Amino acid sequence: MLLAWQAVVLGLVEGITEYLPISSTGHLILVESLLGLGGEDTKPALDAFSIVIQGGAILAVLGLYFQRVLSMLRGVLGSDPTGLRLLLNLLVAFVPSVVVGLPLDKWIERHLFHPLPVLLTLAAGGLFMIVYDRRLRSGTRTIDELDWRHALGIGALQCLALWPGTSRSMVVIVGGLLFGLRPRDAAEFSFLLGLPTLGGACAYKALKEHHAIAQLGVTPVAIGIAVAAISAALAVRWLVSFLNRRGLAPFGWYRLALSAALLVCLGLGWVQFGGLS
Repeated sequence: MLLAWQAVVLGLVEGITEYLPISSTGHLILVESLLGLGGEDTKPALDAFSIVIQGGAILAVLGLYFQRVLSMLRGVLGSDPTGLRLLLNLLVAFVPSVVVGLPLDKWIERHLFHPLPVLLTLAAGGLFMIVYDRRLRSGTRTIDELDWRHALGIGALQCLALWPGTSRSMVVIVGGLLFGLRPRDAAEFSFLLGLPTLGGACAYKALKEHHAIAQLGVTPVAIGIAVAAISAALAVRWLVSFLNRRGLAPFGWYRLALSAALLVCLGLGWVQFGGLS
């Protein structure tokens, strides 16, 4: 059984790190180990919990971008062409991760969720953001000016996030910047693309691991989702402003520091890799 305070801590970590380009995987590995939750007997339940509480991050974006979501719904009803175009672009961007991710799900868990692959991608992503930060911040395109080819390209890049430690937020934001989006629009597209991506993963894991989730109890899951929603909303608001002022480089340096910290902790036996995504 997961204790209420542990659910609060994990929900807080999930909410803060889900939409920041710093990899929720690395943070959850550290926090779960520090909480003493990394044992093999708790792995299935923790795997399920870490996915289901992403529902909180979804709720945060639904609340903050309610007008965008409403615009897309009006587009489906035929009264908002701009909203319909955005919805179609999000669906196009979502497809590659489904086509690639579902067949590789078991293989990824078996072969890539190990210290070396996660640490390499944490560090590599950090170096990339540091080196290319200024070159990526020259875009002028708004989210409404994306076409389906841009969306497909961003969706293809999102597949890189199937590799643990990459950060879905990082690759989508970088993809948006590569296709000429302004930093705030690249971040917004990343948040909105998280709705089908995280929503699909959340529903899939909930159905697949409902027995493991039931073992945790309703209260810890509800607490985790609520805390994740509040912390994700705060993180999203902060990120948009920060990207406009400082870009991606600070996150790159942070990723390098995190990978170094994980390497030291693993070497000393202080943390173990549990199976988070």
